[in-house]
Amino acid sequence: MCGRYRLTQAERFAELNNLEFRDGLPADEFSDVRLGGRWKSPRYNICPDSYVAAVLDTDPRSIVPLRWGLVPPWSPSPKREAATINVRAETVSKAPSFRAAWKKRRCLIPADGLYEWKKITEKQKQPYDISMRGGEPFAFAGLWEIWWPKDAPEGTPPLRTCTIITAEPNELVAQIHNRQAVILPRERYAAWLSPDTSEADRLAMLEPYPSEGMTAHPISTRVNKPGDDDPTLIEEVPPATAFPTRPQKAKADDAQGDLFG
Repeated sequence: MCGRYRLTQAERFAELNNLEFRDGLPADEFSDVRLGGRWKSPRYNICPDSYVAAVLDTDPRSIVPLRWGLVPPWSPSPKREAATINVRAETVSKAPSFRAAWKKRRCLIPADGLYEWKKITEKQKQPYDISMRGGEPFAFAGLWEIWWPKDAPEGTPPLRTCTIITAEPNELVAQIHNRQAVILPRERYAAWLSPDTSEADRLAMLEPYPSEGMTAHPISTRVNKPGDDDPTLIEEVPPATAFPTRPQKAKADDAQGDLFG
């Protein structure tokens, strides 16, 4: 799965792809907006339920904010428990929550790194930072959706949400985790967003990014905490330092569980 990532080079992504930012958050009075005003700022620990930068399949192409965690249009509630942050490539075209978005509402979700957790023992997981060799920003394959409350008065603003598609991992990520967010090569961005791209061609894009173009290293378990968001999170650390062995007599309530893996 992809449960955390970072985007510290939003301006660079826009420059590389000739995009502009569409200022302002969509009005949203139906949900708890976390980190809403920071969607364009450098962020080292992007969490579900926050607003994230995305490029929609609408004209003109621009970078806009969407809430991470797709809420189906038929959902009775927009709350976090009704949202889905990931969808599997194997079922994306058939799953009821995503069928409409798969056909009509695809997006790019810019990033310059993602985090996955490697299982060390039954109680221990080591977080890894995964990024491109050279450090350039990239984009996940995503879907977006529109939700209105039932019987909403005319003029009620919609809630716009998104999800990230995951697939089988490449050789590098497979050493860490059994799933990988789908990263699209830049030459496929236009085709992914185009309404003229066939379903067969879109499905063919949902493959692991070549491992030779990526790099990974262990980082501190501080990334487990949503409130920690600074450049030191991605500093490489020895696994023994990143995941120290606890004393045998440590109290049970001292255990610090991670949130994703």
